[in-house]
Amino acid sequence: MNEKDMNKTADCIGGGVIGGGWVARFLLHGWDVNVYDPAADAQRKLDAVLENARASLPQLSDVPMPAEGRLTFCDTLEAAVANADWIQESVPERLDIKHAVFAQVQAACPEAAIIGSSTSGFKPSQLQENALRPAQIMVAHPFNPVYLLPLVELVPSPVNDADIIAQAKDVLTGVGMKPLHVRKEIDAHIADRFLEAVWREGLWLIKDGIATTTEIDDAIRYGFGLRLAQMGMFENYRIAGGEEGMAHFIQQFGPALKWPWTKLMDVPELSEELINKIALQSDQQSGSYSIAELEHIRDDNLVAMMRALKTKDWGAGNQLNVMDASLETTSVKPGEILTQRSSTLTVNRVVPTSWLDVNGHMNDSHYAEVFSKASDIILRRIGSDIDYIARGFSYFTVDMQISYLNECHAGEKISVFTSIDLAEGKKLDLRHEMKNAQGTVCATCTQFLLHVDLNSRKSCPPIEPVASILMALIVPETFSKAENNE
Repeated sequence: MNEKDMNKTADCIGGGVIGGGWVARFLLHGWDVNVYDPAADAQRKLDAVLENARASLPQLSDVPMPAEGRLTFCDTLEAAVANADWIQESVPERLDIKHAVFAQVQAACPEAAIIGSSTSGFKPSQLQENALRPAQIMVAHPFNPVYLLPLVELVPSPVNDADIIAQAKDVLTGVGMKPLHVRKEIDAHIADRFLEAVWREGLWLIKDGIATTTEIDDAIRYGFGLRLAQMGMFENYRIAGGEEGMAHFIQQFGPALKWPWTKLMDVPELSEELINKIALQSDQQSGSYSIAELEHIRDDNLVAMMRALKTKDWGAGNQLNVMDASLETTSVKPGEILTQRSSTLTVNRVVPTSWLDVNGHMNDSHYAEVFSKASDIILRRIGSDIDYIARGFSYFTVDMQISYLNECHAGEKISVFTSIDLAEGKKLDLRHEMKNAQGTVCATCTQFLLHVDLNSRKSCPPIEPVASILMALIVPETFSKAENNE
């Protein structure tokens, strides 16, 4: 989190599935959060959302996340919004209710606060009708689960000026989201219009007895859904056009748009018979799992897929890498806080679900991954960074010895402390120690590296600035003995 975002306060009006997701998103990114929800079971429902978020969101990051903010349940809406920097409305999709809430909010909140609405259908100009300060309100439509999925459709109206739009983008980016600025307001914004089209077709396929809920979901999750998750629609169709690209694809498949494949402008009557048919098929499809179990499965799968995209810096993975870069706390100046044989913190993170093996604990290959990350941090600190590598020099690992001492499980916090045991000529010896949150040593690692000329691919002494930084770390043995004798 940027220093400017510290001690910021968000107010979430409504703590249900969407509102609770917003609470988690802000809270786990270091914001203080006030919640107002008059429902009797609001806190219980919010606690369940937070439990899921705390287990899954940190798994997306390879660097420490900010310290969790302070959560406060407020008895009145006025108390909740009194000092808010961001106010997120997630009340039922009724315009009269939203107007009433906005009137209450604006009577009590700071004029500089931004008010975002989670509405999936209303346009911002509709929300702003008869508002005390219309320019303060805009649409900030997220996707469930809000604490994991980065997309938020940011929809202003003509009365929202460029400054407040820019501020809103900064806030949302600062909590790890991808604000999609919808420049022209439209009913249901962008993403939900696609979802509605697929939903309509799904209803017809069930009503006409062509497919069940399971078969429709299989068509998505085993086929085009996987493509859409990484490249969206138009980029996929560009590939489908072959070397000639998008123009060729449209020329080839465009005529099909005139064929009666879909019923996009029609929807089957949601009769009791159809509703019961859909509900029965849905129960048969996944009724063996509770909703809580399905949420856990969904979140674990999302974490795994998004982390896979992260390795390629693609799609949602790119957004995660951008967020990691903004949260990075281990980037220091070359040579800073390093002394020979002293231990320094190099890695501080949680274990993602995707790292588990068949025994339910962290796979041994990922221990090596963590220790390699620790080595990268040390190498950057001695000056062997991207610029140094671009000059044609780097360090290669020659030998790595790992001792596995205790199990690490998904969601568990781990820290690595690294020391330089030897820095002599082209040789570099590192020692790593991995601990859990309780201070128990989970694994140790010794790593031997050689400095290499990338052009000749042969070992060689380091050049500046690495040579000088390493020289400053060396305490000659003769000097140490003399000091001890004294």
